Amino acid sequence: MTAEIIFASNKLGIINDDQLQSMLDKFNLGKIISSKKTANGAMGQTMFVSSTEGDFVFKGNPLYTGQLVEEKFFVENLNKRTNVSVPMPYIIDNSQEIFGWSYSLMPRLQGEHLNSEHLKANLDLDDKFRIAELIAKTLSEFHTWKVNEFGELNTEKFDIIPFKDTYTLWLYNRIMFWLEDAKKYSKITSNDFDWVETLLDDSKEAFDNFSSPTFVMGDFKPGNFLIYSGDSGWEISGVFDFTNSYFADPISDLIKMITFYLDNNESEIAKHLVNVYCSKSEEKEDFKKRIKVHMLHQRVLDWGCSKAINMVTWDNELPFSQWIEAYTDSVASLLE
Repeated sequence: MTAEIIFASNKLGIINDDQLQSMLDKFNLGKIISSKKTANGAMGQTMFVSSTEGDFVFKGNPLYTGQLVEEKFFVENLNKRTNVSVPMPYIIDNSQEIFGWSYSLMPRLQGEHLNSEHLKANLDLDDKFRIAELIAKTLSEFHTWKVNEFGELNTEKFDIIPFKDTYTLWLYNRIMFWLEDAKKYSKITSNDFDWVETLLDDSKEAFDNFSSPTFVMGDFKPGNFLIYSGDSGWEISGVFDFTNSYFADPISDLIKMITFYLDNNESEIAKHLVNVYCSKSEEKEDFKKRIKVHMLHQRVLDWGCSKAINMVTWDNELPFSQWIEAYTDSVASLLE
């Protein structure tokens, strides 16, 4: 169920070197040199492991049945269908004999996260524009994987389980569900609900007319890809963590990177990203309406989560619809 919103996770717990060596022995991957939990990513499920045979990422204690099988399917398909670097080979051990739960092992990819302190201090404007182009092209490659139905992966038959009713209803119901949930932790007025419903109504026809679902990574953000400066300049050296992938509207994959740029006062970089991505798009008005709803969807989740855990990074007294409207207006303006 990759389209489910997951806020909690199964942590790795205490892992000792003997266990890690048993894992390496099982796959003839040398003698352990070092290991450490990753600072970010995969909700506490990952660890870096170095051996005499190379550097690896260990991922274990799955969040739900089929998580690793699902991710392996997406990684292997993207490896075949695109030129994007993904962690291959993706090895799964379902035996549970070493750790008490299944796990996966994959090569550690080179590069740094876009939001690393080193890159934040050293990237110039040309670098940032170039990286935005690479992001747009990477997502465009992902979205060449076209399918006939909106839905989630069935990890038993490896086909698509369609969303109940239509994609429009699935998405709209999901937004309203999380809006109601956010109301438990923050002030959301009837005027806020009216504002949301008006935006959804205005965009409904654009969604109803959209009939070309593709692969959607679902979580394309700085923490889930790496960049590297090689002989030919900047490149995206790896994309990983496909736990939230499904099949739907591809432009939803732009939202987290657009938000990243807007929050860092880099609207021109965000505009460049969008313009490169949709350079061949002919339906700019429908695109604009849909991307506003996808921004609404993500910001409702962010609002509710931040309020629930008391980690608000904006003016805590700002009204809900006023806060979100600034983002929906900004993302629409990128297409003008």
